[in-house]
Amino acid sequence: MAEIKRIRCGSVNSYLIEEHGRAILVDTGRNGSEEKILAQCQKTKVELIVLTHGHLDHVQNTAYLKKALGVPVALHKEDVNLIKDNFIEPLRYRGFLGMVVAEVSAKSFETDRIPEFTPEIFLKEGDWLKDYGINARIMELPGHTRGSIGLDLDEKNVIVGDALMNMFYPGLSMVYWDRGEMVKSADKISALGARKVYFGHGGPVENRAWNRAGI
Repeated sequence: MAEIKRIRCGSVNSYLIEEHGRAILVDTGRNGSEEKILAQCQKTKVELIVLTHGHLDHVQNTAYLKKALGVPVALHKEDVNLIKDNFIEPLRYRGFLGMVVAEVSAKSFETDRIPEFTPEIFLKEGDWLKDYGINARIMELPGHTRGSIGLDLDEKNVIVGDALMNMFYPGLSMVYWDRGEMVKSADKISALGARKVYFGHGGPVENRAWNRAGI
């Protein structure tokens, strides 16, 4: 079974997933955490970088880590344009906390930049990562962004990116491109049944009926 190592990069998480000496890195965090992530990656054999979606706080170190590790980058094709311009999709929200998160995100989108990189692999629903040594199935989880994805690992753990959040409490994402799609994706995660859920923001919790826990 794969071992999941959470790498805390400020308010955002990267995940190193290792099985039998082979590994993948999920998300790359913000500038400033690249050396911390690289140090963890160098303890094993990372063969792929998977991006759950194209927002800056999840991809800013991708160019650096791609070069340092000499591995390909994979994401959903719907988020390719988003990594070039985070403003290409609207950032909607509900509630006061959602407004705060949206404002902080928008300010970051304006002032920070994503060093350019080119993904080699486009992931879609049902893709398996066995070729990279990891027993994980890709789930399409649109809503937070068009191309948001998750990874169902060994049918025991699921990494959801920002399809769900545990920033202040575990529930639906506070910011999103399409709320209706986000709710459908939350229901899709709930339907997996018994899983530990690993978020892009916050610590892991057990799976539950997420459409009753959101904003």
